[in-house]
Amino acid sequence: MPSAAQIRLQIETALERKIPGALTPVAKVIRPVAGTGIDALDELLKGGLPVGSISELVGPECSGRTSVALSFLARMTETGKVCAWIDVSNVLDPNSAAAVGVDLARLLWVRCGGSQRTAQRASRSFALPEKYLVPAEAKKGLHGGGCGGHPRNEVKGLSEAVSGLLRPEAIAPRCAEPQRRQRSKPEIFEPNYSPVSLAAVRPSDSMSPWSRMDQALRVTDQLLQGGGFSAIVLDLGSVAPEFSSRVPLATWFRYRAAAERTQASILLLTQYACAKSSAELSLRFEPGDEVTVFTGIEHRTEVVRRRFTGTAENFVPLRKPPQRANAASWQSRTEWAGSR
Repeated sequence: MPSAAQIRLQIETALERKIPGALTPVAKVIRPVAGTGIDALDELLKGGLPVGSISELVGPECSGRTSVALSFLARMTETGKVCAWIDVSNVLDPNSAAAVGVDLARLLWVRCGGSQRTAQRASRSFALPEKYLVPAEAKKGLHGGGCGGHPRNEVKGLSEAVSGLLRPEAIAPRCAEPQRRQRSKPEIFEPNYSPVSLAAVRPSDSMSPWSRMDQALRVTDQLLQGGGFSAIVLDLGSVAPEFSSRVPLATWFRYRAAAERTQASILLLTQYACAKSSAELSLRFEPGDEVTVFTGIEHRTEVVRRRFTGTAENFVPLRKPPQRANAASWQSRTEWAGSR
C-alpha cells in the first residue's frame, strides 16, 4: 500500500499543469519581491526588490544606481509589464537602456524641465490673433437686435434728427440714385510657425531645480493615481541634496500608500536618503576600489534599512538568529567587453 507521501506526490504530479503545488502550502512571505537581474544583489535581498512599496537607492554618481534600475526595468518589461521613468534632469540615455534589455515600447519616459513661459509662447504662435477672440458689441435698438431699451425711448430726439437731414447744408444722396457698394477685402489668416522652434519646446536644463522637481512629483502622483504601471523610477540622482531633502514627508507617505494599493514598485534614485520611514528598503551604493573603464565598473551595495526582516511566525526564538551578510559587490560589464 503506498504511503501518504507517495499519494500526495502522485496528486501534485497529475495537477502540476493546472494547479501547481496543490497540496503544498505556499511559503509565507511578508511582501512579494521582483528580481533585479543581478545575482549578488538578489541573493542579498532574498529575491529582489519588494513589490508595492518604495525602494530607495542612495549613492553618488557612477555608483551603480542607474544600472540596477535599468536591470530591474529590463526584467519587468521582459514579462510584458509597463514601466515609467521620470527623468528630472534629462540624463537618461535610451540607447543604454535598450542595450541592457529594456523594451522601450513598454517604457514611458517623462522628461522634466519644460518651462511654462516656453509653453505659453508656443501656444500663442499656433493660436488665432487676439482680435478674432474679442466678441463684437451688441447692436442696441428695435431693428438692430440685442438688448435695447423700450421703443418709446427711441422716439426722443427723432425730430432734431429729421430737421438736421432737411437742412440745405446737409448733403444727402437722393434715394433714386444708385449707390456703389464698397466691399471690404476679406482677410486671409495664415498661421505663423516661425517664432518657436522645436528646440525651444524641448526641455531645457536652465530651469530651476524646484520647478523640475515640482513637475516630477506631480507626474508621479498622476501615474500612481491612474494605475497601470508595474514600476516607476523617480530619478533625482542629479539633483543636489539640499533640494531633494526638502520634499515634504507627506509626499512620500502618499506615494507609499498609492504604491501599496496599485502594487507598483517605486524606485527612488537620490544622493541623500529623503524618503525616511516611507521607504521599505534603503540601499546605499558605493563605487568599488577597482575601476576598469574598458571592461566594467565594480560596485558595492549595503542594506541600510529594511522594514520587515523577520519571518512570518507566531513565536519568538530564544536563541539569536544567525546574522546574514549586509553588503554585496558585483561588476557591471560594458557591451564591447563581451562575456568571459
